[in-house]
Amino acid sequence: MSIVVNHPATVIPAGTWSIDPVWSAIEFEVKKIGLFTVKGRVPGFSGRIRGGDNPSIGGTVTVSSITTFDETRDGHLQSPDFFDADRYPTLDFESTSVRSFGDELVVEGDLTIKGVTKPVELRGMFVGMGPDLVGNERIGIELAGTIDRTEFGLNWNAPLPGGGFLLPDEVRLTASFVGVQEA
Repeated sequence: MSIVVNHPATVIPAGTWSIDPVWSAIEFEVKKIGLFTVKGRVPGFSGRIRGGDNPSIGGTVTVSSITTFDETRDGHLQSPDFFDADRYPTLDFESTSVRSFGDELVVEGDLTIKGVTKPVELRGMFVGMGPDLVGNERIGIELAGTIDRTEFGLNWNAPLPGGGFLLPDEVRLTASFVGVQEA
């Protein structure tokens, strides 16, 4: 028996919800040399979801926590070639619009990477709400979208001997958020 109450509408219930990084996941993936997908995860983040008449979603990622589970690659991602973690220790997102279209949740907002802010659109769904094992009210939201990394100054790439480049410009982002209601 599920303790999650499914909602037919994708409206976020009224209230303020802290995103729980232990129960949530932010991930990304790129198709390296066009042959295989490299996935990464962001364990260090915080955020807040506000529901009701004027819903919003916002949060901050700690760049030094980004991992692809390969120390050499992770070190390169932290360098000035990519995120330049020493100069830009966080990535930030703040929604400008949260709307529902049937069962689909559409979140538009401003993403800031390396001091560059660009609009992005994420699509997904409000999964539901229900109490956890100790009685805290929780909600679930799943979102996904793509960004062009070069728009944020993540320009490093390497040419391949047969033509083309090591990395595509497009990066897929996914977020599975579980929020716990604030008192």
